[in-house]
Amino acid sequence: MIKEFKEFLLRGNVIDLAVAVVIGAAFSAIVTSLVQDIIEPIIAALFSAEAISKVTVTIGSAELGVGAFVGAIINFIIVGFVLFLVVKGVNAATSFKKPKEEVVEEAAPTAEDYLKEIRDLLAKK
Repeated sequence: MIKEFKEFLLRGNVIDLAVAVVIGAAFSAIVTSLVQDIIEPIIAALFSAEAISKVTVTIGSAELGVGAFVGAIINFIIVGFVLFLVVKGVNAATSFKKPKEEVVEEAAPTAEDYLKEIRDLLAKK
């Protein structure tokens, strides 16, 4: 059982997944910093607020704190777009590695072909 566990851990997929998680965490920190330190202050300045988390919308007597939500949406969009680009790049890179095999389909026999076979079989009898 320990041997199987060792083989499982040392397979390429597990190691690739571990590397992807570490790189993803580092990338997430970069995107979070970009959003919190650059994009959110710009949005806060547009709304004349000292921080985006203090941007609120007043509806009647209720105040909705939408700043943190907007920050999370921006963060999600950036991560999603970069992930889209990475997947698109990987798909393009792997399509060059594997040559596409041409599938040659044989023409399906027609009714005339079947009739000729029946004629030939009857002629043999």
